[in-house]
Amino acid sequence: MNSRNWALLGATFVALIYGATFTIAKDVMPTYVQPFGLILIRVLGACTLFWIVSIFLTKEKVQKKDFPRIMAAAFFGVAFNQLTFFKGLSYTSPISGAVLMVTAPILVLILSSILLKERLEIKKILGILIGLTGASVLILYGKSIENAPNANWGNFLVFINASSYAVYLILVKPIAAKYSPLTFIKWIYLQVSLQSV
Repeated sequence: MNSRNWALLGATFVALIYGATFTIAKDVMPTYVQPFGLILIRVLGACTLFWIVSIFLTKEKVQKKDFPRIMAAAFFGVAFNQLTFFKGLSYTSPISGAVLMVTAPILVLILSSILLKERLEIKKILGILIGLTGASVLILYGKSIENAPNANWGNFLVFINASSYAVYLILVKPIAAKYSPLTFIKWIYLQVSLQSV
């Protein structure tokens, strides 16, 4: 299997986990754990696993000049991102939350064109609009308001989450091109863990 197929398989697996997160997290919050407690468990667990795995792999030294960007990526990609996601999900429905996450690629496209001067391609714009239309049909005609104690506030927080993640993707792009994924992810999660405890 070539590297592209492995990447597609990995992306599919991540999408399945991510999709299941909406329903599973909604079931456990707030009955078993509060949103911020769930974030703490997730961040500390991920940080521990990334650093353990990194012991057995090739070590890369991160340049000091890259740490401010890593800290910003930690804030927008994990800390603020997860806080708004799980808190928002505790107020809205899983379907509404999932639909609002479709705005993340749109925001990335817009921010990339503004900050990175990337060219907007018609094919990308059409693809995102088709996805947004399909997701909107789900939220408008599905039973998306069930189990949503404050849907408007929850939807707003999930939108802020999508915006935060879009900023993260822009920030992390130069780091991702410079270091292996494990290197920058373990440092991002360490930054968030130190801020959390």
